[in-house]
This record gives sequence, structure tokens and C-alpha cells, in this order.
Amino acid sequence: MTRLDALISNSGAYSRSEIKIMVKKGRVSVNGQTVKDYSLKVSENDVISVDGKILDTEKFVYIMLNKPAGYISATEGEKNVIELVPSEMYRKGLFPVGRLDKDTEGLLLITNDGDFSHELMSPNKNVVKTYRAELERSVTESDIEKFKNGIVMRDGTEFKPAVLRPDGEKAAVVEISEGKYHQVKLMFAATDNKVTYLERLAIGGLALDPSLNRGECLRMSKEMLEKI
Repeated sequence: MTRLDALISNSGAYSRSEIKIMVKKGRVSVNGQTVKDYSLKVSENDVISVDGKILDTEKFVYIMLNKPAGYISATEGEKNVIELVPSEMYRKGLFPVGRLDKDTEGLLLITNDGDFSHELMSPNKNVVKTYRAELERSVTESDIEKFKNGIVMRDGTEFKPAVLRPDGEKAAVVEISEGKYHQVKLMFAATDNKVTYLERLAIGGLALDPSLNRGECLRMSKEMLEKI
């Protein structure tokens, strides 16, 4: 159980002071009954309404974004991915889980749950991220073997073994269990190849929803979260 004003604040739509005023004016109802006590104990199963509109009071939200090129994976700054989150999904404290380069498109998760992000991005968890890359030249058997064995860059940076398979002419699908800076691009560079376009397709068993256009979001269900 938690206080009514605390639960309403989870929606991110109102400040604590605004909530207290709304409750005192009779604009808030719990399970269809108007209440006047903002310290009333309620549960997450109770239906909270303001001016007749049911509020989404879940503390944590999990959002799938089909990231377009030109946006940075950050919470602020020019053209950041948080700007793409619709107002009805917005919560204070939202941030991207991991990052995609500014010119990289595809699956990006956004949440306000720090523990979830840590579990997903920790190198020790070995969560596989799947990408499709368009390249300057076709993939060879030698490239596949190099990815399979792991790659050490000239500056000493090491990348764990990864799965590489051709996906048509001058394109390939890559599966990595890390998320180091520019990793996919650098691994191809180590094979004297260059990525001309990059898209993330999946994280774990969670694939990018094909119904999402570039720049669109959806609220993730528990079933979707379980696929990761």
C-alpha cells in the first residue's frame, strides 16, 4: 500500500503540490469514489482517475522505440531519443537502455527502471544483440572465422566472439554479446570492411516490432519483456 499522492505522482503528469490541490477539490476518484484525502492508502490495483480520466500509475515503464537516424541516445541535447516518446508514455527519469550511434537505426529500449537496464546491459549477462549491416563488400568465410574467434584491435581493445552470417550481397547479420562503443563498425573495420548502414533487429529474444515505423514507440507488455 502507498499514499494516493505518491501513486498519482508515478504518472509523471502532476507535481505533488498539484495533486494535493486536485484531491482537495474533489477532482480525484479511487475505484469510482471521489476522495478528499491525499494521504489515503491505496494499492497499484486500485483505479485512480483525475477529472474522470483513468491514470496510468505504474511506477516503471518499458518502451520499445524504432530509432531513426539523426537522434542521439541521450536524455537531453539536440534531437535526443526521449523527444520521440509520446506524452501518454512519458515518465520522469526516462533514459535509453544502452545506446545506438546517431546514424544507427532500429530497436532501442527506453525505461525509468535502472535495475532493468543494468541487468540488460551488464557484460556478464551475455544478452545477445542482433544487427543487420550493409557493407562496402560482401562477407567472406575468412571474415566469419575472425568474428567467431573474437577480434583484438590494434589499440588492444578486445571484442568477444560474435556470430556473422551473410544476408544478401554486401550485407550481413551480426550477433554480439557486448555493447562496446562502435563495436560492430570496429569489428568490420578489423576485416578491412566498412559499414554503410546499421540497424539493430533484436535484443535477446525480443525483436523489433514490424508494425513500428521509424520514430514510433510502443509500451511493452510483460510478455515482450519476458522474451529478452
